[in-house]
Order: sequence, then C-alpha cells, then structure tokens
Amino acid sequence: MTSRLRFSLTALLALALTALGVAAPGPAAPQAARAADSYRDVYHFTVPDHWKNDPQRPVYVDGAFHYYYLYNADYDQAVGTAWRLATTTDNVAFHDQGVAAPKKTNANYDLWSGSAVVDTDNTAGFGAGAIVILTTQMDHPTPTQIVDASGPQAQFLWYSTDGGRNFRPYGDTPVMANGGRKDFRDPKVLWDAPRNRWVALLAEGDRIGFYTSPDLKSWSWTSSYVDNTLGTLECPDLFQLTADDGTTHWVMGASANGYLTGAPNTYAYWTGTFDGTAFTPDTATPQWLDRGLDWYGGVTWEDPTAPLDRRYAIGWMNNWSYPFTTPTWASDGFNGTDSITRQITLKHYGDGYALASRPVPALDNHATSVTSLGTIQVNGQVPLDYHGTAYQLEADVSRVSADGTRHVDAGINHDYSYLNRRQTGNPDPSGRREETHAPYDPAKTQAHLRILVDRTTVEYFLDDGRYVHSSLAFPDPNDSGVNLFTSGGSATFANVTVTEFANLAQRPARTLADFEGSTYGTGWTATGSLNDTGPTPASLPGQVGAAVLDTYAGTDSATGAITSPAFTVDRNTLHLLVAGGHHPLGQPGATAVSLLVDGVPVRTATGDDTGTLKPVTWDLGQWQGRSAQLQILDDATGSWGHLMLDQVTLSD
Repeated sequence: MTSRLRFSLTALLALALTALGVAAPGPAAPQAARAADSYRDVYHFTVPDHWKNDPQRPVYVDGAFHYYYLYNADYDQAVGTAWRLATTTDNVAFHDQGVAAPKKTNANYDLWSGSAVVDTDNTAGFGAGAIVILTTQMDHPTPTQIVDASGPQAQFLWYSTDGGRNFRPYGDTPVMANGGRKDFRDPKVLWDAPRNRWVALLAEGDRIGFYTSPDLKSWSWTSSYVDNTLGTLECPDLFQLTADDGTTHWVMGASANGYLTGAPNTYAYWTGTFDGTAFTPDTATPQWLDRGLDWYGGVTWEDPTAPLDRRYAIGWMNNWSYPFTTPTWASDGFNGTDSITRQITLKHYGDGYALASRPVPALDNHATSVTSLGTIQVNGQVPLDYHGTAYQLEADVSRVSADGTRHVDAGINHDYSYLNRRQTGNPDPSGRREETHAPYDPAKTQAHLRILVDRTTVEYFLDDGRYVHSSLAFPDPNDSGVNLFTSGGSATFANVTVTEFANLAQRPARTLADFEGSTYGTGWTATGSLNDTGPTPASLPGQVGAAVLDTYAGTDSATGAITSPAFTVDRNTLHLLVAGGHHPLGQPGATAVSLLVDGVPVRTATGDDTGTLKPVTWDLGQWQGRSAQLQILDDATGSWGHLMLDQVTLSD
C-alpha cells in the first residue's frame, strides 16, 4: 500500500485564463482590482509597481541589508531596467527606497545584473566604505539595439558614497570590455582575502569565466568552467560554507536550464574547491537548490553573524518561458514576486554534500496567528477547519474550491516528492510545465512537509529542505478551503499547524524633490535674493543627477529662504543630501535645511564647509499623518555662505 499525500490550491480556471490573456505586454493600462481580488502576495516580497526580475545580492550596511533588484518603470511599454533598492533588517520585511541606480544615465542606457560590494579598503578610489557596483550594460548601444536589448554586453562600474542609496556611473567606458562575445554578463564579485584581490565570475554562454582585480577597475582572466548541458548559464555565484561535519567547502552556483536533461530551470550548484583562479567541482553533475518551476536568478549572501555557517538566498518567482503571463499586472499594476528568503546550510549526506534550505527563522516573528489542528487520521479526503489564502501549513494540505475540481497538489508518491499545478491557474500558456519531481527515499515512513502558500506562490519544503519545490499558481481569490488527502491507503497527519503572517507589502518610497527640472518643483516658493532662482547644474561629489538646489545664486552674499509645498508625513524617514556652509540654525548667519511642522523647525541640518553632498536621515515617526514643509534658509554672507541640497526622499 502506498500513501499519496496531497495538498491543493484552488483557482477558477476560466477566470485564470482570462487574466492570462490581459496580463501579457500591450498598450492597455492596468485596471485597479477590488481589494478582495488582489493578486499581491501578503508576506512575500513584491515590486511596488510595474516590473521586477533578477534579484541582486544584498550587502550589509549600517545594520541593514540593502537588497537591489532589476526594475523597469516603463513596463509594459518598453524594455530597460534600473537597480531599485529595498532595505531590511531581518530579510522578511522589506522597505522600499526607490531607484538607486537609474537607467538612461550614461551612454550605455540600462543596467542588468551584477553585484554590489562594500569597498572597505578603498581599493577603487571612491572612498573607504564606498558601495561599488560591477554591472552589465550595453556598450554604447544604437537606438535599434536599445529597443530589443541586443547591444554588446560589457561590465561597468557604478559607485555610491551615501551608503548605497544613490549610485553614479564611473563614466561610459567598460572596465571589462566584451571582446566579441555574445554572452558576457551578470558579474558576481567577492573579496579573496588570502590573495588580497577581487574575484569576479561572469556568465559567458556555456561557461563561467573567472577574473581577478586589485581595484575593481582592471581585470585579468584566470580560468573558465564549461558546462554545455545546461543551455545559457546566467547569474553565477561562489561562496564558502562549513558543513555539519566541520569541513569547509566552496559552492559555485548559476541559474541554468536543465529541461533538456529532465532537470529544473532554476539554480544549479556544484560543491568543490577554489584556489583563487579556478573552481574544481566534486562532480560535474549539478545539484539544484530548487526543484520547482519558478525560482530563477537566485542570489545568496552571508549571515554577518556566522558567515561560514549559513547563508541567505532569494529567487525571482517567474520563468523566462512565460514571464508576462501573470495576472498581477491587470489586477494590481505590477509584475514581480520573489520567493521567501531562505536560510541555507551545507550538509553531508550519504551521497555527498548538498545545500539544505528552510524559510528564514525571522519569518516566525511576523506570525499573527498559529492554529494547531492536532493529529488527523486520513483515508481519502478530509476538509480542515480552516480557510485562508496566505499561510504556512506544516502538513500535506489542500486549498480547494467548493466543488473540489481546482487544486494544486503537493506531496509524496512512493520514491518522489512532487508539486502539481495542473488544475489551477498555470501561468505557462503551453501547458507543459505542470508538475515537478524530486527524489524521495521510499523506505522512509515519516516526512515533514512545510508549505508556504501565498496569493500567487507555493513553496514546498520537504524534511530538512534538501529538496524544495517553488512555483507560481494563480488561484481565484475566493477559493480558500484546505484539505488533507491520501491515495491508496491511510496516513496520520501529526502536529498539523497553520500559521498566518502580517501583511508585509511595502509602501513605495516618494521622492519629494530631485531638482532636475527648470524649477524647484510645483508649489515651491523663494524669498529675498533667492527669488526667481532654480536648480543649479553641478557635478558635486555625492550628487544625484545633473543639478542641485544651491543658494549661492551667483554670490555668497545671496540670502533668503526656499520653501517646499506642504506634504503629508506618511513614511517613517526623510532622506536628503546636504553640502555647503556649516552654519547651524539658531545661530547668526544660518545655512540650514529644516523640516517644519506647524511652521516650527523640528528637524534641521547644515553643511560641513565642503562641496561634498553627504547623506542626512531624519526619523519622522512622531509626526506621522501631520502636514509638513521643507525649508532651506540662507542668512550667511561670508565664506561658505550657501547651502546645497539634493535628492529628498520619503521612505520607510
């Protein structure tokens, strides 16, 4: 007797097909959905608007992880991605900070995948602690190449001196030129401490190239790792982990297409050794961090408290076989959802070393309810006394429609685990990508299943997480039932629990002023010598864009005030860049920028007698919901008698 354990998600098939039809790119604008019909995930990361695809490896800065990702504000009318930033302290709740590295900034148009590093020792010359990006762009593409993203791929540097919030390009010239290659992209950079140099991995079609550099600017090729069984390799990765037996190993990863060999189209990885110039795998056959259909462009990053013991990982929950079919665009005005952040460790199994995954432990801190359903004997189908659309269930479960015909199945069948979305909103129009399998020991009599269900995603962790299935599914929002199911015999479901989580959707950042137009902005006013002034073209260290607000107005003797229109304090922090004279508010001849609430300054900053724009962050927690204004005051007429301001942004 074999027990077939099943869990299911529901979706009304007719409605799902309609949604797929309107989600593909086209001229129609997205229509707002009723709240009950939203397809925005509750506790998974979703882009605030428009489009996201590849995650970029986060960096740890000032107590927070800076997570960048590819973002297209012009979706669905044009291609071209920027790097957008979200910050998090626990890798579960993310806070949008807006675009950090904008496209159309230099002659190379948009930015593709790459990696950010903290240049602690100032090897690149942008300053100790600068955040430096090595990213793929097209090398001076023609207008035709911009339209279809077909320009020659090369690697370029961008840098930030304000903690990774805003980046500027290091010119238009590549630091790693193409040399005639079709595929030459997705650099992954790490610091090789024993050899005191940087190492970069590049995706080059059927191979991963290894390069080294002393300064992030000059690079030398050292070796290539070739695999011609996995299609075009993308988004390489390289890191060290100490296994549970105490031995330390290198792991190389890449997003790869294993369909031709019956393998997944997700994140392939190899364990092995790295000598600073080349990677040698333990075996040429890769393992897979996820066995599902939608975990692509994955990145991993270290836990700063235990960098060799564990890492974090996140993947884009979509697939380039059907990237535009999600109904989220029509219902909610976005297309882009990530997996939950995982904690990954290295374990020694009977057949070698492998990565094991589990949802990051901090997810538990966002639980709003935990329902224990105890032990349930099942022989056939048993409905649970629970309904929901976003939850975690530690069992084999189902979420079914009233007639039971719509479901996504997950469970174990003899010698394999599986996830099947055939009977629900399958985003693959071809209908081919329906079920995924992973090996399972048929001799085992017990299994622990941990299944994360959100409005459009299913992530199924089996036992210790060596095997995980992550796939998109688009159930009807009204389908919320949960069933346990066995086939061919009975089973005991012990310690069945359902956990719900807080809604972690980000509030989008709001740029109050970037000073890139011909005026300071609609509703801004100026007095004294500053009347009739506007943004000043400049090229200051730390500047964002081509212009700033500068009260110099042709002379240090210019005085007056520039005041913003009123705005509602609806985010937790205000970020701005400030330079110029050090003349604090409250002293004669002040040069200061202040936040006014009821006309009274409640936050203020001044310059440091330099022209270098430096970041200022104000906590606005106590004024939530209040009306406020920004005021720049210049009462100084002597040396450094002016103030410069740039990039004023509200965010959480």
